[in-house]
Amino acid sequence: MRFFLSATTAAFGRVAAAALVMTLAPLALTPFALTGCGGGESKTSHETPAAKTPGSADHAASPASAEALPFKIGVMTGTVSQGEDEYRGAERMAKRYGDRVKTVTYPDNFMTEQETTIAQLLNLASDSEVKAIVIDQGVPGTIAAIKKVREQRPEMIFVVGNPHEDPNQISQYANLSLITDDLKRGETIIELAHKMGAKTFVHYSFPRHMSQELLARRRDIMSTTCEKLGMKFVSINAPDPTGDQGLPGAQKFILEDVPREISQYGKDTAFFSTNCGMQEPLIRSVLDNGGIFPEQCCPSPTHGYPGALGIAVAGEDAGDMTHIRSAIQAKVAEKGESGRFATWPVSIGIVLIEAATELAKKGVTGEIKLTDAAAISAEIEKAAGASVKMQSFEGKDNYYMVLLESVIF
Repeated sequence: MRFFLSATTAAFGRVAAAALVMTLAPLALTPFALTGCGGGESKTSHETPAAKTPGSADHAASPASAEALPFKIGVMTGTVSQGEDEYRGAERMAKRYGDRVKTVTYPDNFMTEQETTIAQLLNLASDSEVKAIVIDQGVPGTIAAIKKVREQRPEMIFVVGNPHEDPNQISQYANLSLITDDLKRGETIIELAHKMGAKTFVHYSFPRHMSQELLARRRDIMSTTCEKLGMKFVSINAPDPTGDQGLPGAQKFILEDVPREISQYGKDTAFFSTNCGMQEPLIRSVLDNGGIFPEQCCPSPTHGYPGALGIAVAGEDAGDMTHIRSAIQAKVAEKGESGRFATWPVSIGIVLIEAATELAKKGVTGEIKLTDAAAISAEIEKAAGASVKMQSFEGKDNYYMVLLESVIF
């Protein structure tokens, strides 16, 4: 189903501040072996050095030098197929704290297997040494799971990244929620696409995602911003990866539809999908067909780019965002598409997992309150190695939305 959206967000007011674009000076490219790594990237474009280079080789400790922690923290993420960056972020925390961080995953088909998600969290909470649990992404069933755990462990601290459930409801149960600022991104993504030359913007999603308040509002803001900038907004209903066709069916649809849209609207068409599993085929098809790709649903150099562009990221390179961005830049340039692909300079999935784990730790020890905006922002900036913009959702002191600047390849 396809439809064109008109301006519907006047009631929400103009979302401020366009994404500031960092220009990255070309970096020397160290060749990557093409080993079939799940990631895959394209070329980065230009880069302004910060006090700390965003995402440069990381400080995660090896198991032999794991930092001491007098209690345990549980971390639940998706699998590699549904959310690799969050999964890798959990691995990094396990390396930092050794067996004091316990990691589990929720099922790929989380919509129909919510009992499994609940069981995983109950299993974590059954360990009396676990004092806090980080969940990212906060898929449907998270609130029910928190309720179940709190029946047995009312003192358990929960930090939720990228919650899918209603912000007003999750705020009643999680101690802290962190998410990308999808309301502001409704403007910044469109403004970035316009800056990159887009005349049309194609938005792929499906009813399950559009039932989420922030995603639906972001789509409406995108439509309104397109109208203001004289761009056409096209909303396309794609298959839900948790539906009958599964992720392969959703990916096949993307690979087949992108050429159709470019044939209809021209190469100055920008593409966006709300689903993590669609990013790799979307990047690949947009690059092959000459379109524009301003940003992923979860912005990151490692989200979809490595797999789409055939770049293997392994060993010490896995945490070096500067190196990965350089590899992306080279691939985009090879295709003659420089200036038409972008993302954030670091993985927001990894950043939020790291920040959430550290905040959970400090919440347990009483070092900070999980409603302290300054402390929360500082922890996210520490994990990102870059400045972030952060605001609360409608004044809630335990639900924060974050925004980073963009990198054009």
